[in-house]
Amino acid sequence: MNNAQLLQRSLAAVWHPCTQMKAHERLPLVPISRGEGAWLIDTDGKRYLDAVSSWWVNLFGHANPRINAALRDQLEKLEHVMLAGFTHGPVVELSERLSALTGGALGHCFYASDGASATEIALKMSQHYWRNSGKSDKHRYVGIAGGYHGETVGALAVTDVALFREAYAPLLRPGITMPSPDARLAAPGESAADYARRCAAALDACLAERHAEIAAVIVEPLVQCAAGMAMHDPEYLRAVRAACDRHGVHLIADEIAVGCGRTGTFLACEQPGVLPDFLCLSKGISGGYLPLSVVLSTDHVYQAFYADETARGFLHSHSYTGNPLACRAALATLDIFSSDNVLTANRQRAAFLNTEAQALMQHPRVRHWRQRGMIWAFDVADADPRFAQRMFAASLEQGLLLRPIGNTVYFMPPYVIDEEQTAFLLKGTQAALDAALESRA
Repeated sequence: MNNAQLLQRSLAAVWHPCTQMKAHERLPLVPISRGEGAWLIDTDGKRYLDAVSSWWVNLFGHANPRINAALRDQLEKLEHVMLAGFTHGPVVELSERLSALTGGALGHCFYASDGASATEIALKMSQHYWRNSGKSDKHRYVGIAGGYHGETVGALAVTDVALFREAYAPLLRPGITMPSPDARLAAPGESAADYARRCAAALDACLAERHAEIAAVIVEPLVQCAAGMAMHDPEYLRAVRAACDRHGVHLIADEIAVGCGRTGTFLACEQPGVLPDFLCLSKGISGGYLPLSVVLSTDHVYQAFYADETARGFLHSHSYTGNPLACRAALATLDIFSSDNVLTANRQRAAFLNTEAQALMQHPRVRHWRQRGMIWAFDVADADPRFAQRMFAASLEQGLLLRPIGNTVYFMPPYVIDEEQTAFLLKGTQAALDAALESRA
């Protein structure tokens, strides 16, 4: 099947996600045939550096030989078994290893297949915990301005992105939205830490007044990704954890995008030194191979559901919960972390990119250059509403996969990106930026 045939058939038969399909009349789909490390290769052989890890999921490169080998081995043993009433080795080992990464504090793992489902699980688990504890009035949630937690109905209730919410508003039971600690919003002369404390104080006041009806606060630790890579000081999380403890409210850490080493530590919550009541992981947990998500919770939460009555149990299920292939991919991913000293190597990668990016940082239209671990972002001054599409197209011309969010351009590359590829990324981004800005004029 050649490029033209594949594109025509895809547009006719496939309804693509997060897409206005009519836009593909002027911006053709990119037909990918294979991946190789940090590269995606289309059906004509053109290569694209995957600078966004294919929607933030791919950690160790496409067609990684070690993850491939683990999946081949698992395919010969067990592809799937229902997890209700049954168990298997990969899900047990993965649960034990994830718990160990929290020092055993989050010792119980509940699995699903995607990030939005993990959010739903954490929200339901919190509300059900309070119901089982005789506090049924605690059934509301606090989210953060600009927060994104998924697009299912429950997850949308705590997502504060108008583009995703407005069409489905009649279906939603909106949560309570508090100010974002996004450091870009600090007042002149105010430090990121001081602004974080100011936002946390506002949340604390809300909890003080309304804790009797609030089940949980949900936060994306350190980086609110869909809000344009809004980064905040770790002090915010320390203050929010203290406020939740003070007022008897759960803390849900949505590490779906920022976990698995992306912010410089395996879990973002390690940097402020806090532990949530519920921790959501997905995206990179399987190395970008298979759909998998997990919610880790404390023994205190778990014990509230442990009873003779069926109705007190957490009666939530997915057909592919704890799929052995996905769990095996996740175990192979954790093996790479432990054997390759990944976090140290990533610090070296980040330092190199920061050094080489000086010219891009000084571009006259670049504002708010920022970095946290293996996430970089900058805003483009005076960008028009079509900037993101033009920048995406211009990046493809440069052999890059970039997917700007509004006027924010970001890098979230796989952890295998090398110095030559980093230089290619920076040079191509500057050329694409100039082209996107020039095409508007």
